[in-house]
Amino acid sequence: MKTIKDISVMQRLCLDARARGDAIALVPTMGFLHDGHRALLRAGRTRGDILVLSIFVNPAQFGPKEDYASYPRDMERDLKIAEEAGADIVFTPEPSSVYPPGYQTYAEVTELTKGLCGASRPGHFRGVATIVLKLFNIVFPHAAIFGEKDFQQLITIKKMVNDLNLPIEIIGVETAREADGLAMSSRNSHLNPKERLAASSIPRALMAAKKAARNGATAKTIIEKAKKIMEKEPQAVIEYISVCDPVALRELAHVEKTARLLVAVRIGKTRLIDNCLLTAE
Repeated sequence: MKTIKDISVMQRLCLDARARGDAIALVPTMGFLHDGHRALLRAGRTRGDILVLSIFVNPAQFGPKEDYASYPRDMERDLKIAEEAGADIVFTPEPSSVYPPGYQTYAEVTELTKGLCGASRPGHFRGVATIVLKLFNIVFPHAAIFGEKDFQQLITIKKMVNDLNLPIEIIGVETAREADGLAMSSRNSHLNPKERLAASSIPRALMAAKKAARNGATAKTIIEKAKKIMEKEPQAVIEYISVCDPVALRELAHVEKTARLLVAVRIGKTRLIDNCLLTAE
């Protein structure tokens, strides 16, 4: 496994690989890898001759009051996990090379990012779209793999790729979960034992929402059932609960065939997001 920091070196290596006819699969991450990232790497391993993992804590997607400085990092452990998972290359650029002095060019998907997480995190998805587009222009992947936990992010990247006619397949991988159903996230490490227990209300709320949808409940009733479960936890502060169209992310009144329930909850100082597929039966 190679570890590369230099952008121009990474570009030359990937262009040479494409010239040989090798397919490149990219798994973009911010590091502090867990089993969810391992699932992404497994999916990527089946999609390319060369598997690239990027590790970059992207300052452009953090707001001024958010946790960029305290975002968990453990490069030594990440490199060990990457090698065990079969990564061929780990790309770890420095922020100063990604955003050099005078940097002023950004990518933005306008409508899909207005609501949900975009409402409380202005500029977040602009930062996400920008770094992903930059990675695409450095790694030149044939396929890129993202987790469904960050569902709005996944849909935003798919839209960007479609709108800009990028010849890249975007693959979503089902959310990896802890034994109690909590979505795996690097931010889970910030939870103390009481907060971790409170966070288990999120997957229980999702299960209740899925059951309600199968029973033909309206979106309003689905939201109320999920909200009731999470509100039993004093430490859980709900930011949003929404039943959305799974492509356009427009709020729905009814689940006709499929929809997506998306939630954001603050447990103590930690902001957690999750989602699930709703089906009407």
